[in-house]
Amino acid sequence: MNENKSTKEEAVLAELDAFAELPDAPPKRRIKLSWVGKLSVAVVAFWLVMCVIGPSIAPFHEMDMDGDDGFMDAHSNEYGTFHLGTDYLGRDTLSRIIFGARNTIGISLASTILAYLMGITLGILAAVKGGWIDMGISRINDAILALPTIMLGLIAIAWLGSSIPVLIGTASIIYASSVFRIARALGQDIMVQDFVEAAKARGEGVWWIIRSEVLPNAAMPLATDFGLRLVFVVLFISSLSFLGLGVQPPASDWGSMVRENLQGLTYGSYAAIWPAFAIATFTIAINLIVDDVSAKSGGSLAKKMV
Repeated sequence: MNENKSTKEEAVLAELDAFAELPDAPPKRRIKLSWVGKLSVAVVAFWLVMCVIGPSIAPFHEMDMDGDDGFMDAHSNEYGTFHLGTDYLGRDTLSRIIFGARNTIGISLASTILAYLMGITLGILAAVKGGWIDMGISRINDAILALPTIMLGLIAIAWLGSSIPVLIGTASIIYASSVFRIARALGQDIMVQDFVEAAKARGEGVWWIIRSEVLPNAAMPLATDFGLRLVFVVLFISSLSFLGLGVQPPASDWGSMVRENLQGLTYGSYAAIWPAFAIATFTIAINLIVDDVSAKSGGSLAKKMV
């Protein structure tokens, strides 16, 4: 009997030791970027830093006409060095690009954040509630999506005038329609999952399910789509400025700088090329980050984006 008892005790102890040797829970998954993704993050971070501290380190103020003449190449005079030359009014191109980053990226970022607040709220609400709420919001959203974005922007600016609040409000409403569609699609996919059904069976409320089940599972696709949407808004704001309906002079932004200095191309000036290059570096870097994150996720994120 004692031998059997000791054998059972040894078996129990061995089983406990086996459980004690189990590895700890795996750490939370982290996004691993390739060297292209890391380089792109550095480029985006550079422009975001320029938005914050750029005006304080710019060689000149964006309105200073200290150049010797318009459309001159890099040179120096008694006022300082013009590293990228001057624009059509003799203003320092580098300084205006730095100042313009705050307007172009700042307006675009504010518009995208506001678009996501509206789109996610309405999209998740439509997915969870369904019925006439989903039908009504979706039909209004489809009407907005059916119209060209530039045309909607032109109508809004012609009606309300061109100002930074109008630009932010117009861009946010236009692109909230696309955010609504992806948020609604993600919400509908998540709401039919087993873990949501289990939460409903436990008696959890709608807001608990949204907060604890829907939003955490939709966070990564929405965060990735945020990058693409920001690119679209940057190009939209720059297009309006190129048409003369965006940020108004004498304030600078990249789109208006391209339009103002186009005639300099005939004189061999690069004043219109540098702001276009700034737009390209920022938007391409964001695209590369989104592609890298999507690739690490097996490409499943890209299929959900519209």
